[in-house]
Amino acid sequence: MTRSTHVLLTAALLLPLAAHAQVPVPEKVATYAESHMGKRVERGECWDLAATALRNSGAHWDGFYGFGEVVDTARTAVQRGDIVQFEGVVVEQRTATSISRDSMGKHTAIVLRVLGPGRYELAHQNFGPDGRKVSRYTLEMADVVKGGIQFYRPVGG
Repeated sequence: MTRSTHVLLTAALLLPLAAHAQVPVPEKVATYAESHMGKRVERGECWDLAATALRNSGAHWDGFYGFGEVVDTARTAVQRGDIVQFEGVVVEQRTATSISRDSMGKHTAIVLRVLGPGRYELAHQNFGPDGRKVSRYTLEMADVVKGGIQFYRPVGG
């Protein structure tokens, strides 16, 4: 192998690594969640999805519930890849003929898409009919009738 061939092969192998390193950590977190739709991550707990996505994305976090920088939603928009922590939340979806309620005592999810002001598509597990598999959920902040929700922005290590 000539030196120039060796340099070209080395560059070709390193290019995907360099491209991966340039992807923002929140995007890596969201991509990880999407790639596991319908699958169980670790024990299938809601926290396992966020923790594993953060670890695999190279995020810097405390290993517990400090998922990154706190997002002050009055000043900063929620974005794809943010982690959502629910505490004693009740969400009521009302139609002309019914009311459905979702309760989230202590629950963790990942923002996949911002659908509009106060509307988010989330990835989570250990919730609803899909149980311990990763699934999607649409959160309408206007439907939250009780509890607290905190958003975190994952940061690089």
